Amino acid sequence: MKAAKFLLTGIFFGIVLTKSQVISWFRIYEMFRFESFHMYGIIGSAVVLGAIMIQIIKRKKLQSTEGTPIEVPDKEKGFIKNIGGGILFGLGWALVGACPGPLFALLGAGYWMILIVIISAVFGTFLYGLLRNHLPH
Repeated sequence: MKAAKFLLTGIFFGIVLTKSQVISWFRIYEMFRFESFHMYGIIGSAVVLGAIMIQIIKRKKLQSTEGTPIEVPDKEKGFIKNIGGGILFGLGWALVGACPGPLFALLGAGYWMILIVIISAVFGTFLYGLLRNHLPH
């Protein structure tokens, strides 16, 4: 039953991403060319909402669905690492034309070529897991 809740939440999230045009390559292209506020507005709204929710979780000491306390670790210091990671993330986003979040929404919308990106992302995650101990953090 728990899996059904997550599946329905994922389907709802995919519909929201599709209807808000977040999965649109044209909208992403506009964003990277600074031609439209649409994507910046959505991203900014998500950042503000996320910051508010983190504060609520911390102050109310909320628990997960399993009843364990939700712990939010403090931010790590490392401005240069964050800039480097952000540049890599942005380059991948610009190259693929999709953020990792909507990959499955794109697949659900019938863009079968996104399977190459999904497989590559899973492989990259696996590779990171293998090399994690040897990378500077």
